[in-house]
Amino acid sequence: MSDVYNPPNDPLDIVHEDHELLVVNKPTGLLSVPGKGEHLSDCLLTRVQAVFPQALLVHRLDRDTSGIMIFALTPHAQRHLGLQFEKRQTRKTYVARVDGEVTEKSGTIDLPLAVDWPNRPKQRVDHENGRPAVTEWRLLRARDGESRLRLSPKTGRSHQLRVHCLEMGHPILGDPFYASGAAREHSRLMLHSESLRVRHPDGGRGMTFSSKAPF
Repeated sequence: MSDVYNPPNDPLDIVHEDHELLVVNKPTGLLSVPGKGEHLSDCLLTRVQAVFPQALLVHRLDRDTSGIMIFALTPHAQRHLGLQFEKRQTRKTYVARVDGEVTEKSGTIDLPLAVDWPNRPKQRVDHENGRPAVTEWRLLRARDGESRLRLSPKTGRSHQLRVHCLEMGHPILGDPFYASGAAREHSRLMLHSESLRVRHPDGGRGMTFSSKAPF
């Protein structure tokens, strides 16, 4: 992946829409929110607001991660959903293709993370000053020198899944920050936000939104 920002021009892929919520399938290579500078202004938020001017940000995904992202369509919904994310009441699952064949069936990674300041925006494990970060994982398939994992982050740290997979010894394929050699040489970061469960801001009913991984 080059450092030139050249986001895809896919039309909005709307998974769900109602009076409070908008759920979109984000393509890889598109920023969630604007970056610094005019050349980084194109992002999913501005594209969504072009169609839904009232849309408000609730959470974000890394530029290179694809999949389910939820927006609020009212200030009430933004507060309601924001609290669910803050209190870890949402359930998120991701699918990743990682380097190497994982031998165990499942596990939990509990390693605190902090910004790797000289190498921002990279993160690193920091037992002294890091913030708690926990990921549960399950093996879906292992063959041909790679594995497919389902990842369930219990916390929402920046680059959490990417660093945790690296610490397992199985970096995510196509990761420009944490993979090296052949594992890095892929068309995209092989990480996809597969499903998100939230309580609806109008009435509190549990709802799960899903999107199949494109890899």
